[in-house]
Amino acid sequence: MGLTAKIRTRDGWAVSHAVVTVTDMTGAQVLRAEADVEGAVRDVNPLAPGPYTVIVTAVGYAPAAATAIVTASGRAEVGTVTLARQGGTELPPPGPWTVDPAHSTVGAVAQHLGISSVRGRFTDFTASVEIAPDDIAKSRVEAVIRAASIDTGNGMRDDHLRSADFLDVARYPEITYRSTALTPAGSDRWTVSGELTLHGVVRPVDLDLAYLGTGADPWGGTRAAFRATTELHREDFAMNYNQVVQAGIAAIGTTLKVELDIQAVQGDALPQA
Repeated sequence: MGLTAKIRTRDGWAVSHAVVTVTDMTGAQVLRAEADVEGAVRDVNPLAPGPYTVIVTAVGYAPAAATAIVTASGRAEVGTVTLARQGGTELPPPGPWTVDPAHSTVGAVAQHLGISSVRGRFTDFTASVEIAPDDIAKSRVEAVIRAASIDTGNGMRDDHLRSADFLDVARYPEITYRSTALTPAGSDRWTVSGELTLHGVVRPVDLDLAYLGTGADPWGGTRAAFRATTELHREDFAMNYNQVVQAGIAAIGTTLKVELDIQAVQGDALPQA
């Protein structure tokens, strides 16, 4: 008897802090209940037969309304109510997420000789994401990259990039990024503002972030996928080496396009292999 409902996000995640309010046709409130940790509402108090309005609210989500018909048994089954993030943007469920380096890529693209591109990536890094439960703007991202792990597929070039002309890994072994703000930039898109420490220089850097969704993995965990991009200028980080080969054409371009393809596992640690 009473009312039953399930409160979910668009990705199918439970909204455990949702509040369900039921009003009759006069607008009078007849029931108020909170969803449990599984996003379920099960109120055993019977309702008088007839039509009712069900309003579902939760911090950070746009309200949703549905109509429920209470039968002679006093029961109303609302079914699943889907809540959309405030502003139409989505993120994974709140809590800690740990980036899986084995299934993620931290890459960069630079112009070479003004006619082609050179792609490189860092193979050794750790990162974590904390999705805030109430105020999404308070969510955090932190990453540490081992600068010596640069790999462009050419050993001689990689050694030069590790030298004092560029990354100077002997003096600055780590590249770090710490977010300072998160703001919506459209449906499923965000701007991550933060501080990048590179080559001993700290600069504000914004990431254009796209959330690609979540799903189960073969190891019993839950994964979220993201893609992020930004552009860096080498001179902003005191990397001014620029061999000119001819007619003012530099061997390596001064602008780097950074491309991040990220998989994160739900939880504060990666599962043991």
